[in-house]
Amino acid sequence: MPARAYWKGQIRLALVSIPIEVYPATRSGAAISFHQIHEPSGKRIRYEKVAPGVGPVDRDEIIKGFEVSKGNYVLLDEEEIEAVKIESRKTLELVQFVDADEIDVLYYEKPYFVVPADDLAEEAYTVLREALRKTRKVGLGQLAVRGREQLVSIKPCGRGLVMEVLRYADEVHKAQGYFRDIEDAKPDADLLDLATALIDKKTAPFKPAEFHDRYVDALHRLIDKKAKSKSNKRILEDVEEPASGKGNVIDLMAALKKSVGEGGKTSAKSSSTTRKPAAKKAASTGGTRARKRA
Repeated sequence: MPARAYWKGQIRLALVSIPIEVYPATRSGAAISFHQIHEPSGKRIRYEKVAPGVGPVDRDEIIKGFEVSKGNYVLLDEEEIEAVKIESRKTLELVQFVDADEIDVLYYEKPYFVVPADDLAEEAYTVLREALRKTRKVGLGQLAVRGREQLVSIKPCGRGLVMEVLRYADEVHKAQGYFRDIEDAKPDADLLDLATALIDKKTAPFKPAEFHDRYVDALHRLIDKKAKSKSNKRILEDVEEPASGKGNVIDLMAALKKSVGEGGKTSAKSSSTTRKPAAKKAASTGGTRARKRA
């Protein structure tokens, strides 16, 4: 467990208070950051803070400003900004409960582990966890931390609880604006059967460790090669091109059939793949009989 908690306080549900500690549940990925370098000298580029018509300025002469109109700013110093920050309260009050599937995935921002602060808090903590699990509800509250107030949810996670920071309504775009031009039409039943069979075929347990950022892996290989070569000679990695068709127009039925058939037999759930061969066989038999009669 990390030595420093993101937040310490208590969850309050009516007259019940549960001392807790909150820890980040995620960490930054293995991203690679670059510096800008002046190639002829090999020196790192540094940036100066400059005011137009004034030139370089000292850090202590810089103040924050909010643009109210073009070129016009309301100036705020640090004391003014600090004065309106919300006091970091030590209580997370659960003010509402909603169904677990009622919160749209777009609102979830960042997860945190919630653990009981001590052995005395564990009983009440366990009761809350199991009550949420039994009712299939998620608790909602607002957490004041670092001067800002965050909307958060509390839900069970294995033996513990997870707190998720949620986005406010004005931070989420309305989906209708992006999806309104998509036709609300039912797809062809045979195509839907094939797509379902393909999904069934590729369904497997989620194992996050099996997925890697291949771009970051390739960058590491490139950096290692250049470091070992001890030169600045360009090294161009071979990039595997994705398979592509001859054009943008594809036969969706043929593509789905080919996808379902790759690497094994078609799933038994695909009704279209069982109907189609039978239809072809019947047509073939009928054609043979017709020739004999002729």
